[in-house]
Amino acid sequence: MTAAASDRTANALHPVRTGLLRAAHADAEALLARADREAASLVEQARSDARALVAEARRQGEADGADSARDLLVRARREARSRTLGARREAYGRLRREAAERVGGLCATEGYAALRERLEQRARALLGPGAEVTGHADGGVVARTPGRRVDLSLTELADRALDRMGGEVRRLWEP
Repeated sequence: MTAAASDRTANALHPVRTGLLRAAHADAEALLARADREAASLVEQARSDARALVAEARRQGEADGADSARDLLVRARREARSRTLGARREAYGRLRREAAERVGGLCATEGYAALRERLEQRARALLGPGAEVTGHADGGVVARTPGRRVDLSLTELADRALDRMGGEVRRLWEP
């Protein structure tokens, strides 16, 4: 692909990308705020449980000896960490599902036909004019040529946007 064709493709997709990113960021922020509250609650519960387990471990440690207390404390920390990671995993999974649902809703909007046309153009720009371009069940398109495939489905585009957010998403669950 020539640099000029790549620039035209990028320019043609810029409003789509901007719109999708804006919507994804807004949706992600709302969902992440909710997920953050839920994760914070789960983390606090895990910490409370861990404190209770630690208190119990200390009581038993006094009775059973220092070795036994250390073992219980380690288990309590592992359990708290496991719960924290589980809460984060659940919140991130919920974020991905919600983002996929939201971008899937674009199919019902007035601008979807124009969006799909731009995605088809992008697919052909990537694979060539002879690419077989078909609609994806979740919206967007998938294009194929012998030995090559491009997935420009709306769910895949939403996943890529979340992946690009990378550390920004992970920071939402940090204490």
